Amino acid sequence: MTLSPSELKDLCQCAINAATKAGRLIAHRSKEHFVVNKKTGGSSFASQVFTEVDIASERLIIETLQPTIDKYNLALLSEETTDDKSRFEKDYFWCIDPLDGTLPFIEQTTGYSVSIALVDRTGHPLIGVIYNPIDSTVYHAIDRIGAYKNGYKWILNEPTNELTLVCDRSFLKQEALENISNKLEIKNGIKPAIISHGGAAMNAVWVLENHPAIYFKYPKKENGGGSVWDFAASACIYNELGAYAQSFNGEALDLNRKDSTFMNHKGIFYASDAALINKFKHLL
Repeated sequence: MTLSPSELKDLCQCAINAATKAGRLIAHRSKEHFVVNKKTGGSSFASQVFTEVDIASERLIIETLQPTIDKYNLALLSEETTDDKSRFEKDYFWCIDPLDGTLPFIEQTTGYSVSIALVDRTGHPLIGVIYNPIDSTVYHAIDRIGAYKNGYKWILNEPTNELTLVCDRSFLKQEALENISNKLEIKNGIKPAIISHGGAAMNAVWVLENHPAIYFKYPKKENGGGSVWDFAASACIYNELGAYAQSFNGEALDLNRKDSTFMNHKGIFYASDAALINKFKHLL
């Protein structure tokens, strides 16, 4: 089965509706008391915590997407639901992070969002939707149709003279960060601004909103490095903007990994402009 452009548009609108409903739920629940739980995850604390709000958001998203799952025989991969492996058998699957950035949500800082993508069996993202509950901004993209911000064609701002380095908070504890920051300053002439408090989806958005900017995760042996649902939606948005979203080694993102949902095996590298790769990657 091959989805037509009109079908992709309809599916994208359904994903926007689902993300918006869930995002509004998250914004409302952020003002209430909620229970924080721990699960088996990657090597970082951020990957091991979840709340009842994660579960409520996921339930609402799946409920909204269910008619499309039935109509188009779609598979489902969602962070808080056991992977049934149907994504390897069906042509397309919804890839859902019902509350990306649970840690900033718990801390009540910026950096959390809802992330929904439609990915084909080869791992190519066809739809990407990211909803920011803090300011109700909707970012979305459809394969070969374009990227949009709040319904308008998204054109990145003109680059500033300042480079922004987006990274995980755990990276701040590594001595390598200061070395990298110094190298980037020498190369660029200006010490890079650092953003380090968001989840993967908003980190990717902040790269685009702070052009020129980069965001990366090194490959590592232990589980972690984010999961498929952390990067699928942003990868689609980047593709449509002509920005750079690849594995750290320059290969395509492995968005339908056979043996795991984690991305640690290849890492990731995002840049607001592909030219930044040649300029800075060798320093990392």
